[in-house]
Amino acid sequence: MTRTQSDAAASAALVVLWSAGFIGAVLGTRAAPADTLLAWRFVIAAAILVPVAAARGARLRLSSLRRQAPLGLLSQFAYLGCTVTAVGLGVPAGTTALIAALQPLVVAGLAGPVLGEHVTGRQRVGLLAGLGGVALVVGGDLHSDGVAWWAFLLPVAGMFAMAAGTVLTRRAGTHETPLESLTIQTATTAVLFTLVALVDGRLAPPADPMFWGAVAWVVVLPTFGGFGLYLYVLRRQGATRVSSLLYLTPPTTMIWAYLMFGQVPGLLAVPGIALAAAGVWLVLRTPRARTVGAPSHDGRRERARRLLARHP
Repeated sequence: MTRTQSDAAASAALVVLWSAGFIGAVLGTRAAPADTLLAWRFVIAAAILVPVAAARGARLRLSSLRRQAPLGLLSQFAYLGCTVTAVGLGVPAGTTALIAALQPLVVAGLAGPVLGEHVTGRQRVGLLAGLGGVALVVGGDLHSDGVAWWAFLLPVAGMFAMAAGTVLTRRAGTHETPLESLTIQTATTAVLFTLVALVDGRLAPPADPMFWGAVAWVVVLPTFGGFGLYLYVLRRQGATRVSSLLYLTPPTTMIWAYLMFGQVPGLLAVPGIALAAAGVWLVLRTPRARTVGAPSHDGRRERARRLLARHP
């Protein structure tokens, strides 16, 4: 398999496995509170990852902990805490996916001043087209009844946290392997969610077998598969490109919800999916611009070079 084919396969798998997280949130919060689900999800994931990483010779050094723990706080604890809590409060999975898909615009806005990445006009058109497609697909969910208005602010906060984590991950360089990064971030998140569940008095799991099925779902698919591929694709293709793939998760989530829960997509689902796919194609087909450290005499790039630390 060529590198191009490998990147394409990883991108497609990322979309599917990332979408599985929204479905798992619905399954899990039907059986237990969000903090209970998330605490057990990450405790089990960390219990698996730590010995695997040690067996593969991962170097879990103190410097790596200082670098990766804050990223885990943003990309996993804050993002998932806000998102899954919102789903548990009744915000539809499609709407949550739509808000999460706004992240590429935030990342694209930060990529220039923080990362020194140049976002082309064609990429901007693709990002806006993708946003328009996502809005068409899940727009009907925005009028959901019985959901407190402030609950919709939770996935917004989670989206901004994830965007910050994405940019900081790219900014931090490639000091750790994807396995080392995922292990440290997962272990950090496990500690944080366990403390939250303990304080709330909701750490004890329910007896419902559906809960453990949901835990298995979210551990295997979005945690190992989704976040692992997210880190992999982020390092291979860049912050703007990996974030643009998230535009495909709302329509994927809606199709999945239809197959599992019988939720029928709206009339605008098909054109919305097509528009979102076209937007992603525009972004991914644009050749990557040179980033900080590439030879260039552009004044803005020279200023960015002085501002940002050089990476090995």
